[in-house]
Amino acid sequence: MPVRPLLPVLCLLPAVACATGPSQDLDVPPPARWTPPALSTDQYESSPVFSPDGRELFFFRAPPTFDRYRLLYSRCEGTQWGAPRAPAFAGPAQALETDPAYSPDGAWLYYASDRTHPGDLDIWRVPRLGDGSWGEPERLPAPVNSAQAELLPRPLADGRVLLGSHRAGGMGGRDVYLATPRDGGGWDVATLPAPVNTPQDEYEADLSADGRVLVVVANRGTRSHLYVYDREGEGEAWHERGRVPAYADVFQVGPLLSPDGRRLLFAQADGAASGEFFLVDLAPGADPRWPPVCGE
Repeated sequence: MPVRPLLPVLCLLPAVACATGPSQDLDVPPPARWTPPALSTDQYESSPVFSPDGRELFFFRAPPTFDRYRLLYSRCEGTQWGAPRAPAFAGPAQALETDPAYSPDGAWLYYASDRTHPGDLDIWRVPRLGDGSWGEPERLPAPVNSAQAELLPRPLADGRVLLGSHRAGGMGGRDVYLATPRDGGGWDVATLPAPVNTPQDEYEADLSADGRVLVVVANRGTRSHLYVYDREGEGEAWHERGRVPAYADVFQVGPLLSPDGRRLLFAQADGAASGEFFLVDLAPGADPRWPPVCGE
């Protein structure tokens, strides 16, 4: 069954109107569909991420009802993205597996899976071996994982991991957390401060490589949307810039920022095509070579 805080299935459909929250949309050009043809189906494709060399793309696919998540990957073949395949480390067919993310050095792929705790997504990672194959997946320990669902891990260059969780002790429903490894072993996990987290649902986030721009998936009314934050000064304070001007009548998920924080990939329903990848410029001067262009 679905583990994300979704609306009734009717709200996935562009013809059905539902209310949105009070934040103002950013004054930027509207998002454009980006999904490579080989990846687009009548199912829901979400959460694309790229290997550091730009030649491999992981994502997950689900039915239009947005459940039964399964990981897939595509390789750049010549000038086209190839047909997606299940990775060698995939869990059993009945397992939910979702939300991939490469570590910045490409040594690990992080993702969420319920392969050992059905119905409860946890953060896992799998090593990339020197010959390009995958090693054995490992579940991250507590307190990175909890008795509740964890979503969208984003490993950072300094070893910390950004994630969403529905664990007890947060600021409301689901919250965005930052897990920090201790020098002597173990982890410390803390919520990001307000206004990123609120008494409502925040459950996915991505951070630009320089740590200055944060995009959060939050359900602060009747549906999940994307909110952009900027870091103030050198501390941990964040300022809300506004909401991404995506479709108002469907939810958005799976954010991926460009390294400079000026572009954003995400997923949203798009008529008969179900979930598709969309690209939006968040600021002028975005690098036109991102997302990576297959064949360049």
